[in-house]
Amino acid sequence: MTPVRVGVFGLLGSGNLGNDGSLEAVLGYLRAEHPDAVVDALCGGPEVVAARYRIPASRLHWYRGEYRTASRARAIAAKGLGKIVDAVRTAAWVRRHDVVIVPGMGVLEATLPLRPWGFPYSLFLLCASGRLLRTRVALVGVGAAPIGNRLTRALVRWSARLAAYRSYRDTPSRDAMRAMGVNTAHDEVYPDLAFALPTLPASAPSDPPDGPVCVGVMDFHGSDDDRAGAEEIHRRYVDGTTRFVRALVEDGRPVRLLTGDECDVPVVAAILDAVDSPLVTAAEAASLADLMKEMAAADAVVATRYHNLVCALKVGVPTLALSYAAKSDALMARMGLGAYCHPAREVDADRLHEQFRELEQRSAELRRTLTERNLVAAGQLEDQFTALTAVLFPTTDHAHVLREAQ
Repeated sequence: MTPVRVGVFGLLGSGNLGNDGSLEAVLGYLRAEHPDAVVDALCGGPEVVAARYRIPASRLHWYRGEYRTASRARAIAAKGLGKIVDAVRTAAWVRRHDVVIVPGMGVLEATLPLRPWGFPYSLFLLCASGRLLRTRVALVGVGAAPIGNRLTRALVRWSARLAAYRSYRDTPSRDAMRAMGVNTAHDEVYPDLAFALPTLPASAPSDPPDGPVCVGVMDFHGSDDDRAGAEEIHRRYVDGTTRFVRALVEDGRPVRLLTGDECDVPVVAAILDAVDSPLVTAAEAASLADLMKEMAAADAVVATRYHNLVCALKVGVPTLALSYAAKSDALMARMGLGAYCHPAREVDADRLHEQFRELEQRSAELRRTLTERNLVAAGQLEDQFTALTAVLFPTTDHAHVLREAQ
């Protein structure tokens, strides 16, 4: 039989550890269940993806300055031309595949600043090309949220409608797509794909709690609808988080600062400069596996980025979320820690410190809860991959059954 040609698509290899973790989970599934599949990527960082995951990769955008603001006439013209070239390039790439998978990521949301002619347009080109060329496009375990910008909302809505398969990483995502006019009657909700990654068990916590605390920070400026007040939101977030880290140091706690994207590094630098204590150090994590290794050694985690939270919960460490979107609240509730969310837009360091102490008082109980919830998540993701095989690989799955029978 001719091997199935599978493409993976998204802002992969671009410095966001969560996006790359979702890719890693899907590649693990493909290599285990469909080892004969020929896989390549159309992505934001092809050099990184090719080197790290050993698959051929092409650049998502023809114009390399796609995500830089264009102010000069030449840059504006190049960006406009890029939209036309990308339509042709995307269709040509899709045509070479039987299946294209968009692995996780918040591809149907605008909870962070987002321009409609950036990734939403790219996703629309992908899904439209898939429908026209009869290539099955699957949005697997993706995130969605209400979108204020009319053009962005339209592109996202049509992308979802044109996809052959959709599943979501939480119920609010499915509800958001339904509210945007997408028929979600056959769409399922599963845990985030990162829960399918291998992990290390957490270390035994110190008693009384005086061990390290991981604090995951973010270059947070609010959502796409908060552009007018973005700098003030960022200032309050950094100031509140810095005060909280200082309070931990005053308690004698070692603090390990973590990031989830390359753009978070300046926030780490600002906190290190403001607190100036040998108890505060920064980790250089290159993957979700690196993050989980750091978190597994901690007594507790306080984090902002969604996939920082996923990593902490997956290794079973009591976690407090600096929540910036419904996806964070939904994740914490799913894992039994819904009471430990604090708004990232209004970080109250004193209240956050109180919540942190409450979290540590319940450490043993919460660790048992996380162990139980992680087992459930693992089983649900097995169901996700079984459903994906049935929809995307029905012929190869049937052949696999026949081979086993013989």
